[in-house]
Amino acid sequence: MNDSKTKLKGILLIGIGNTGRNDDGLGWQFADIAAETIAAEMDIEYRYQLQVEDAELVSQYKTVFFADASVTKLPQGFEIKQCHPAAHYMYSSHAQTPETVLYLAKELYHHVPVAYTIAVEGNNWDMGTSLSKKAAKNLEEAMKMFTEKLKRLMGNFSGFEG
Repeated sequence: MNDSKTKLKGILLIGIGNTGRNDDGLGWQFADIAAETIAAEMDIEYRYQLQVEDAELVSQYKTVFFADASVTKLPQGFEIKQCHPAAHYMYSSHAQTPETVLYLAKELYHHVPVAYTIAVEGNNWDMGTSLSKKAAKNLEEAMKMFTEKLKRLMGNFSGFEG
């Protein structure tokens, strides 16, 4: 449980997805690139899906980013936006949304980090381990925007608007 005596860690990036389903691996690919280029700035975790247990993890950080593939068509091919706690549970304790994980962090551990979702538009969801050309381009553009926003975040820890 976090209290005033607990020191919060800085930034956590959680890559979500399944690299065995082509573009569903975008969240992990995003985390891989971050690990290679800016890992010193943050901690990085990988998940196939978010679970209730992730509430304890995110409660330890000031800022959390959730990176995942999106089936939704996005105007820029990606979207980075702030997310907030919401009490909407899935039937199972598995496959929770970032908003639910944040809600559980608040309720169980009394801390909600500043949090953002990074959605990268994918196109191919068949079995396989490669990204489609369009998804790879979307990933590249999302990483550029994330890097710029991360620089601003590090310079001004009050957060940034997505």
